[in-house]
Amino acid sequence: MTELPRLTPTGGCRDTPILKQRGQREVFCGLTGIIWLHRKMQDAFFLVIGSRTCAHLLQSAAGVMIFAEPRFGTAILEETDLAGLADAQDELDKVVTELLARRPDIKQLFLVGSCPSEVIKLDLAKAAERMSQVHAPHVRVLNFSGSGIETTFTQGEDACLASMVPVLPKTDARQLLLVGALPDVVEEQAIGLLEAMGIGPIKVLPAPRADADLGLGDNTVYALMQPFLGDTHDALTRAGARHIPAPFPFGEEGTTQWLAAIAAEFGVAPDLFEQVTAAPRARARKAIAQAAQGLRGKSVFFFPDSQLEIPLARFLTRECGMDAIEVGAPFIHKGLVGPDLDLLAAGPTISEGQDVDLQLDRAKAAKPDLTVCGLGLANPLEAEGLATKWAIELVFTPVHFYEQAGDLAGLFSRPIRRADVLKLDPASSLGQKYPGGVGAGPHAGQT
Repeated sequence: MTELPRLTPTGGCRDTPILKQRGQREVFCGLTGIIWLHRKMQDAFFLVIGSRTCAHLLQSAAGVMIFAEPRFGTAILEETDLAGLADAQDELDKVVTELLARRPDIKQLFLVGSCPSEVIKLDLAKAAERMSQVHAPHVRVLNFSGSGIETTFTQGEDACLASMVPVLPKTDARQLLLVGALPDVVEEQAIGLLEAMGIGPIKVLPAPRADADLGLGDNTVYALMQPFLGDTHDALTRAGARHIPAPFPFGEEGTTQWLAAIAAEFGVAPDLFEQVTAAPRARARKAIAQAAQGLRGKSVFFFPDSQLEIPLARFLTRECGMDAIEVGAPFIHKGLVGPDLDLLAAGPTISEGQDVDLQLDRAKAAKPDLTVCGLGLANPLEAEGLATKWAIELVFTPVHFYEQAGDLAGLFSRPIRRADVLKLDPASSLGQKYPGGVGAGPHAGQT
């Protein structure tokens, strides 16, 4: 295929010792994944078994108005459930029966565990099995955990997709399975490029509807579109499918190598690959060059949050000219991010897990030009004079593949540009409105 930039003499980071720390962590709830999954799976319903806090989180995160009828809801655990004075399984059966009677369009029902339901040891796997027997074949009932007790927020999607794998029908067909929930327009771009190379049939997990022609077998090969799908990867492998390892499709280089790995699997001729990818690659390089003008020579520090950190660090260092100081991720699955680690030049600290106080000390000492972190750390760090980027925004924004490469670079360049403007003109209208500094205003660092 077309030659890509070579590694620096220092080599990659796959074998770099990983700093592993365990202590107080800053994490976001795994229920968040429902916000994008319920839009992707058009005949599914996500019933969270949780508290009023869970319900408020989902409503706030989704921005759903009162009169809307979304494809998610919360079965609230009351004091009697938590105290064991009521049979929670019986109560759950009643809620599900009423829900399915009112919403006959539901074909897939996910019972989603939360911190409260897991604390009281509510067996949702047993409930899902019982309900499947009652409501089959009209409704398929599955369960997964969205609890944030030991996970990070993107693992909600991973747990959901992993729960679907065992119930997929068997097929002997040779096929490509794309795994991960992306906005429809981005998914269509990926499929369009692959089909233009003659690759097919192409299936997607999650499929938009339960009756999609989606099977799984020994002749299935799959490519991950998100780097946080470790459990799904393991479930697919156990089911006989084979993984195509590749860097993740962020930026021009990552997208090209991701496509090239699939093309090699299906025997696509180099000339055809070049013909299909040349124009979008050129557009991506041009867009990145324009958006990344303020990033070259700047330093970046990643706090663990979304599990996108390693592929994004590869993109920022190799395509935008940034220097990575520390790349922290909640979990590091080298079977998934190994190809990105191979491309990430040695130098930054690679850390897994978090002791947030110790990591904050490292970040403050390093004084990076940009810090990528969770919502809870952004404003305090801005108050320390550090420009920040919310990690969660990188999950909710279309950033994959060629046509979004410039937008991805722009997400990182804007907070740096904003900080530079405030430093040059502390008497600006923004500085006057929030005299406490860059971090004093609401949503600091986000534009």
